Amino acid sequence: MTTLIRMRPLFHPSIEEITVEGILHALSDPVRVAIYADIVSQECSQNCSTFLTVSDKTIPKSTLSQHFRELREAGLIRGERRGVEVHNTSRCTELEQRFPGLIRAIVNAHAIQLRDEQGKKRAAPRTTRRALTNK
Repeated sequence: MTTLIRMRPLFHPSIEEITVEGILHALSDPVRVAIYADIVSQECSQNCSTFLTVSDKTIPKSTLSQHFRELREAGLIRGERRGVEVHNTSRCTELEQRFPGLIRAIVNAHAIQLRDEQGKKRAAPRTTRRALTNK
């Protein structure tokens, strides 16, 4: 006998329920903004397990599912169950209509910050080497 397990439906707010405060809160976490920026940059839906490593950090599955819940409940992504997997897509088109330019500005700012951080990481070892040779 086969037993069907019913999963709770995923909550997605209507476009009218999405707020700037909710978006900014959801994207205030560095892991969530990195996940979201990656989803926005992709043409197809992204499986949650794609993000088990974010910014060179391993993310536990339980933590990852909480991050996706925050993004979904803020209205930033739409999740679709496919068997045991959840595939996520950005709601950029809807959000652009509601808040023109907001998502693009946030994603661009994140990219600039990421580029600056990577530049600092590359520059740091050179400074250390110079300091050691001058002693």
